[in-house]
Amino acid sequence: MAAPTAEPSANDILVFGNGVSLALAGETLLVKDKTQAKRHQNNVCGVPLGSAPSDFSIPTYNILWAEAAGQALAIDYAEPTSKTQLRPTKLNYPLNELPRDVVDKWVETLLARAYGTAQRRKRAKVLVNPHAGPGGADNIWEHDVKPLFKAARMSLDVIRTSFSREAIDLCEQLDIDAYDVVIPCSGDGLPYEVFNGLGRRPDARKALQQLAVAHIPCGSGNAMSINLNGTHRPNLAALAVIKGVKTPMDLMSITQGSNRMLSFLSQSVGIIAEADLGTEHLRWLGAKRFDVGVAQRIFGKKVYPCDISVKVEIQSKGGVKAHYKRDRTAEDFSQRKEGQISKGSSSTGESTSSEADAGEGLPPLRFGTVNDKIPEDWETGSHDKLGNFYCGNMAWMAPNANFFSAACANDGLMDLVINDGDIAALKYMGLMMSVETNKFFDNSLISYRKIVAYRFTPREQKDGYISIDGERVPFEPFQVEVHQGLATVLSKSGRYATPGPLGWEK
Repeated sequence: MAAPTAEPSANDILVFGNGVSLALAGETLLVKDKTQAKRHQNNVCGVPLGSAPSDFSIPTYNILWAEAAGQALAIDYAEPTSKTQLRPTKLNYPLNELPRDVVDKWVETLLARAYGTAQRRKRAKVLVNPHAGPGGADNIWEHDVKPLFKAARMSLDVIRTSFSREAIDLCEQLDIDAYDVVIPCSGDGLPYEVFNGLGRRPDARKALQQLAVAHIPCGSGNAMSINLNGTHRPNLAALAVIKGVKTPMDLMSITQGSNRMLSFLSQSVGIIAEADLGTEHLRWLGAKRFDVGVAQRIFGKKVYPCDISVKVEIQSKGGVKAHYKRDRTAEDFSQRKEGQISKGSSSTGESTSSEADAGEGLPPLRFGTVNDKIPEDWETGSHDKLGNFYCGNMAWMAPNANFFSAACANDGLMDLVINDGDIAALKYMGLMMSVETNKFFDNSLISYRKIVAYRFTPREQKDGYISIDGERVPFEPFQVEVHQGLATVLSKSGRYATPGPLGWEK
C-alpha cells in the first residue's frame, strides 16, 4: 500500500489560472491541468478508459529539472511509458502575475525534494563501449540515456572506446577536478578498467574517493548497475544515476606474479569462471549463455584441484547474517537521523576507509603479495574436488543471480562461497537454481564466510579459467585483500539493492 500523500501548504502551491496549478505534496508533484492530464489517462488499444481526468501526479524522484526562465516555468521529468522505459517530458507554464521570488522559492523546494542529498547537474565523463555484450551500446546511449541526462542539465563529455584497456589509459590521465562522475556505458568490463585506471595514478586514493563511478548497463551481466542502480535496464539506470548519491565502496587488490590489479566485483575459479569466460562464443545469447555454460559443466562433473589459504573474519552463516543485520541497522539509523528515508538517499559521500594519506597511490598491502610467505594465522586447506570458488564484493552477479546475498558495500569484508564439484547432477542443478529464489545462502552444499584476504593456488591442471570481474587472467596463483571504502560510486539508496539473506531480520 502506498504511503499517504501529505497535504500541500499554501507556500507549496502555484496557481496559474484557467484551472491550472502545481502543488508539492510530500514526495509528489500534483499537476492540475486537464490538457496534460489527458496524456496520462489509461487506455486500451488507444481508447481512453473512464472520464477525462483533470489532474495527475509525478513522483519527485522523476523530476529531472525545473527553472523559471524569462516569463515561463519549465519542468523536465521522466515519464514512464512502460515498466522498463522512461522518456523526458516537459511542462511549460507562463508566470503571468506570479511574483518571481515566490516562483524561485517554489522551484528550489521542488529541486530539493527531487534530489535530496544527490548532486545536481553532475559533470560526467561518459565512456561508451560500442561492442559491449551483444552490441547496441551506441543506440542505448543515444536514445535511452543521453536525452534523460541532458534534460537533467548534466554536463557530458563522451568518448566511444575502440579497443580493450583503452579506458585504463583514459582514467589514468583524467583531470579529476573537471568531472564529478565517470559513467561507463557497457558491461562490467569497462568499470573494471575505470577503477584500474584510477588506481594507476600517483594520486590513486584521492582520485578513487573524489571521483564517483556510475554504470549504465549495456552488456551481458551488468552486475554493477543491478547492485547500485537496482536495475539492468539502461533507461531506468539513467534516472538512478541522475539521482544517485555518493556511496563509499570497498575495492580489492589482487596480486599475481609481479602484477597488482583492482577488483570491484568478484573473483572465481571453477564452474562460474568457465561458464563465463568459456562461453564467449555464445555472446549472442546474452545473459543466457551463463546458464548454458553452467549446465554443460555440471553434467561433465568437472573438478578443480587447488590449495586455498584464507584470513577468515566470520566463519558461520549465522554470524554472517548477524553481521549483515548490524550493517543494515546502522544504515537505517543513519538514514533516519539524516531524515533521508523517504528520499532513499542515505550516504553522506564520505568514505569510511581507514587508509591514511588519501592523496597518495594505492594503499600498501597489509598481507604482502602472492610471492610472500602465507601469514601464520590464515587457514589453509587442500581441495581435491573443488567445483566452485567464488569470492564477491557485490550481491548480484547478473540478473536473477544473487550469489552473495549478504554482501555489504562498505564493510571491509569479502564474501566467499565454496562448494565441491562431485555433487550429483540433479542436486548441483538445484543448488544453482536456488540462486534465483534467494535460497542459495542457506543451502547446505556451500560454505559462506566473510573474509579479509586469501590466496588461491591451482594444482595439477596446467591451464584453465580464472575470472577477475569477468576478465580472464593467467592460470596462476593469486592473492587478494580488501580495502574498505577505497572507491566512491553512485548508488540509488546508499547500499546495494539486495534483499539480504533470508531471515536476516530475525
